[in-house]
Amino acid sequence: MKKLSVVLAVFNEEKNLEACLTSVKDIADEIVIVDGTSTDNTVAIAKKFGARILVTDNPPIFHINKQKAIEMAENEWILQLDADERVSPELANEIVKVIAMNDEAIDEYEKTLKKRKLFLKHQEILENRDGAIGTKTGQYAAFFIPRLNYFLGRYMRYGGVYPDGVIRLIRKGKAYLPAKDVHEQMVVEGKVGWLENDLYHIDSPTFARYLARNKRYINLLANDLQKSKKNKTLTSSANYLIVKPTSWFVLTYFRHKGFKDGWPGFVFSFFSALRFPRAYLNSLSNK
Repeated sequence: MKKLSVVLAVFNEEKNLEACLTSVKDIADEIVIVDGTSTDNTVAIAKKFGARILVTDNPPIFHINKQKAIEMAENEWILQLDADERVSPELANEIVKVIAMNDEAIDEYEKTLKKRKLFLKHQEILENRDGAIGTKTGQYAAFFIPRLNYFLGRYMRYGGVYPDGVIRLIRKGKAYLPAKDVHEQMVVEGKVGWLENDLYHIDSPTFARYLARNKRYINLLANDLQKSKKNKTLTSSANYLIVKPTSWFVLTYFRHKGFKDGWPGFVFSFFSALRFPRAYLNSLSNK
């Protein structure tokens, strides 16, 4: 049987970590935690699950610590998670089944996925934005997992949020995070497939948590704008103050039917659109 390492990078996640690790304890042959010097009970909770733990600093580009956790894993297959994610029993069983398959069996399995057309369309959008992901030939090296995001009391299925595919199941030594940007894709050396069952993401159960997470991304975008000096032109002003927020709201709320998610759908579309003018204005005020 193929062995699985479950790896996480965490910081002050005492409210989330236990539920996350409980969801994978029956399939994890090892658990690796890279902790950004938490000041709560995060490390103590990790120790309860027998995790190997590295305590280090907490860089703004948190993919740095995620990549450290990936590199610490000792088994052939690695499941990289965030503390606010949960693996359902169905997804856990699917992971165990897929990593035991050879490439020919995986090829056949991929053809049976009920949401295959949706998944491949989502992957096409990502590749149009980020470039090719993986290769068309060779050994399977990574798998996207569809993710259901929990936002203000409900799981979001519209507004362009689903399937929110994330590469989380990878073959050791065949995929890595460049650790240059929080929205970057994994670099994969090999074929990339999909799993069928959803990864549950308890993203923003409260509005306060959403605003806190949103602020972090706004600050990173503001820093990027400032470094690139793209915030000094009239074109950039119009783009970030008017064009981007308007087009984002129309895209997510109307074209991608965010209104079907009710009030949470409106809040998501509105406040995620506001990140563009907020980041632009922050970039002008930062020294």
